[in-house]
Amino acid sequence: MKSSEGGKALEIARKAVNIWVLRGEKYIPVNYPRSFDEKAGVFTTIHSYPGLELRGCIGYPEPFMPLIRSLINSAIHATRDPRFSELTREELGKVVVEVSILTRPERIRAKSPGDYPKLIEVGKHGLIVRKWQLSGLLLPQVATEHNMDARAFLEHTCMKAYLPTDAWRDPATSVFRFESHIFSEKKPPRKLEVE
Repeated sequence: MKSSEGGKALEIARKAVNIWVLRGEKYIPVNYPRSFDEKAGVFTTIHSYPGLELRGCIGYPEPFMPLIRSLINSAIHATRDPRFSELTREELGKVVVEVSILTRPERIRAKSPGDYPKLIEVGKHGLIVRKWQLSGLLLPQVATEHNMDARAFLEHTCMKAYLPTDAWRDPATSVFRFESHIFSEKKPPRKLEVE
């Protein structure tokens, strides 16, 4: 993805957050790159500023709807992440928004589960772990932010799926990797655009 498109995706996500929190309305952009009509997975993350504590993170790992729709929906839902209280209008100028646009997840094919860590590049790959109806996902930046190696990353992704940390070793568990293009605000905008 081009950096100009990433900047536009970030701008759209921020406006979607602002308009939802201030007006309770869904942002409908008119001008956006035509490539945003292609299906893509995306996550919108909201961090407090300047401490960068997680404030909300919701998204769609699979490319099952156009990027423009998944981008707006993930931004709105990130303001209502069930792990936190809803984002308030007072917080809008005290948070930064980050958008991660995902490649299509690919199942990691290994001779044995013990080989998974060798097939994961920390900082490049995000992970999805699935077993039965349980699924957990961690974005690539999580591993680097928390100084995880590939094995720890696998373990934490299992925990995200509410599975034992060693579930990735079970042949019944599927492990997928993906990459993401990440675009982040460096600091909150001075003016909260809602047009």
